[in-house]
Order: sequence, then structure tokens, then C-alpha cells
Amino acid sequence: MNTEQIIEIIQKNRGKAAGIILGLIFGWFAITYGILKAIFVSLCILAGYYIGKQIDRRADLKEIFLGRFRDK
Repeated sequence: MNTEQIIEIIQKNRGKAAGIILGLIFGWFAITYGILKAIFVSLCILAGYYIGKQIDRRADLKEIFLGRFRDK
């Protein structure tokens, strides 16, 4: 199997490939640092992803942040 075939398989199965990579990283963190620290790092990654996604959409981060903490 050459590199082009591997890239083609990954492109066709992006979700599965991302899940495998994320699972591998989380497992490594859990073994190396402990489960609580791994969960904390995962939450930080998810927060970073969310903020980055909002920036990509050109959303106003101030409004997003204030919207999360306003009284309902």
C-alpha cells in the first residue's frame, strides 16, 4: 500500500480517521498524565475548537461570550 492509497482512504473516511487519531491522543494522555488531566486537556481542546470555529464563521466573539453568561 503506497502513500497515495492511504491518503485516498483517509479522505474517504475523514470522520473515522479523526476519531481514531483523537482516541489515540486521549488514550496516550490518560496513560501518561491520568484520566482527570486527560479530560481537562480534552475540554480545553474542545473549547479551542469551538472558538476557532466561531472565528472561521467571522462571528463576534464578545457577543458569543456574553451570550453564554447572560441571565435567562
